[in-house]
Amino acid sequence: MVAPRANWKGFIKFGEVACPVALYTAASTSERIAFNTLNRKTGNRVKREFLDTETGDPVERDDQVKGYEIENGQYIILEPDEVAAAVPDSDKTLKIDAFIPCKEVDDVYFDKPYYLAPDKMGTDAFVLLRDGMKKAKVAAIARTVLFRRMRTVLIRPHGKGLIATTLNFDYEVRSSTEAFEELPDLKIQGEMLELAEHIIGTKKGSFDASTFDDRYEAAVAELVKAKIEGRSLPKKKAPVASKPSDLLQALRESAGIGGKTGSKPTAANANKSASRQKATKPAAATKAKRAAATARRAS
Repeated sequence: MVAPRANWKGFIKFGEVACPVALYTAASTSERIAFNTLNRKTGNRVKREFLDTETGDPVERDDQVKGYEIENGQYIILEPDEVAAAVPDSDKTLKIDAFIPCKEVDDVYFDKPYYLAPDKMGTDAFVLLRDGMKKAKVAAIARTVLFRRMRTVLIRPHGKGLIATTLNFDYEVRSSTEAFEELPDLKIQGEMLELAEHIIGTKKGSFDASTFDDRYEAAVAELVKAKIEGRSLPKKKAPVASKPSDLLQALRESAGIGGKTGSKPTAANANKSASRQKATKPAAATKAKRAAATARRAS
């Protein structure tokens, strides 16, 4: 088996202790099915070409340069060496700024995970850091230049090593206020809340990533296989969306108890019940009067 290739090598430093480490990709999309863009008429692949938006002429790679728009249609040109000079110098060191509680960072800030392992020497210092963090139940905040950008990294114990997750900057994370601003202030109580808690309780489990299938990838793979074999896939029936008009009834059905509950009757049922009771009383009174009259005649 080929050993994984490190994305970055450097040092991790806490206090005056430093040890060589290497970053390895923890999540990759390279195994996903990839498509090529083809010319429908010829079946040949097409290639991307950059064109001048004014003249329409192709622009060769050597003539392409980065630019920043300062006004509508007005740009300043940034040469590659100017951009490189502006990037902070990398000292190849993950310097730990602070140790924080593991759950203090909102995962909305999480960007990309990398495995962090000792590189050749310095295993003792690495294990010391890992076990110390485990015992204290803390994570580490560190900063360094990764892939030509200054990045903040959250470092946590993970199995036999550490996992380093690059973090989004605050300006990159959008506020949730706008997303939730139209959500009304509702308080659900009583039977509905109890039923929801019951349903949640029956669905409790544990996270196991191996049980989650990538249905899109599987479906595309089956489609490709069918195309190669010259057959067509059966058409799937469109799912019918359920539209429960009564949230309480939907909860009862989800809990497997349907309408047979010990809950209070609805207003309509209560009215019907009351009407039946009222109708029963006059009938009973009439029978009593008839029985009394019969008794008097008999006497």
